[in-house]
Amino acid sequence: MQKISSNQSRRLFLKKAGALSLTLSLGKFGLAHEIIDSKRNWKSKAGMPHNLQEIYCSVLDKKIHIAGGFWVKNGDVRISPHHIAYHPKSDTWEVKASIPEPRHHLQMVTHNDILYGFAGFEMQSGQAMWIMHQQTWAYDPKNEAWTSKKVAPVPHAETVAGSIGDHIHIVGGRTPSGKANTSYRDHQDTDHHLVYDPGTDTWDTGAPAPTARNSAAGAVIDGELYVAGGRTVSGGNVAHLEIYDPQEDKWRTAAPMPQAQGGLAAAAVKGKLYAFGGEYFNDGRGVYEACWVYDPTTDKWSATTSMLTPRHGLAGAAIGKTLYALGGAKKASLNQTSNIVEALKPK
Repeated sequence: MQKISSNQSRRLFLKKAGALSLTLSLGKFGLAHEIIDSKRNWKSKAGMPHNLQEIYCSVLDKKIHIAGGFWVKNGDVRISPHHIAYHPKSDTWEVKASIPEPRHHLQMVTHNDILYGFAGFEMQSGQAMWIMHQQTWAYDPKNEAWTSKKVAPVPHAETVAGSIGDHIHIVGGRTPSGKANTSYRDHQDTDHHLVYDPGTDTWDTGAPAPTARNSAAGAVIDGELYVAGGRTVSGGNVAHLEIYDPQEDKWRTAAPMPQAQGGLAAAAVKGKLYAFGGEYFNDGRGVYEACWVYDPTTDKWSATTSMLTPRHGLAGAAIGKTLYALGGAKKASLNQTSNIVEALKPK
């Protein structure tokens, strides 16, 4: 268990916020007239055992698995070693085998009934909380254990990832800009496209992403990887939607999101991409309530039911026809990190 004091975490996040103060996002007021405010369709579910943010999740055996993240407990910010799983049918949580080392922004992907955890950040000596890694972990539910696999060619974090065919694709995010690798400012946005083959435990690369960005979100729809939103260090939140076709090893640009949102979550339901949440640092700092849906058949976005509890740094998943929003913070940075779980059945 690793932790930093609330004062240390506040200073670190204020620095991060300052780097993003030039965001291009319209803020929470820019498209207010387009946001659907009826929230009755979102339903509250059993809360997570821990207050977590900066988390990813993946569905394995019809359960939503979450590992790592910023864990806020008794006013302290810790890096979580926990691995938990949500059972939608019983609306309950189960504690699973902990990850080998605490991580935040641990990317998670399920492939052939194995759960993988990629890279992310660790903290050392109670000070440096942005040490980026390149490890690959695999969780086998039959053995209830994590094992180490071949590390990625480069450290990576704050990525978008998905399983397509025989491979796992990991796109964008951040990477060290030099030898230093201890603070947020030691990293830069990247267009890296890493390709992992679990069958041979080997790494390769794919076509670079058109936009170098971090804190985006996405999902796989009909064998293609969709990457939406996110932010850049120099320009703030972005609205880009880019789609990767593994058959051609090519990207194409689609209609951008109606509102630029970074630190958001996404999932696919019935062949459509749902993107929701995120944070901004202009207009006084805050989180987005908007939930947008993209239809690939029309290349258009539309507003759907806004979030019951707006959050950033949350995880998004879909099981069947139900969309889930898990954890995250109700205010920008580490403020009001939650254990909230809410579900929506899109019409």
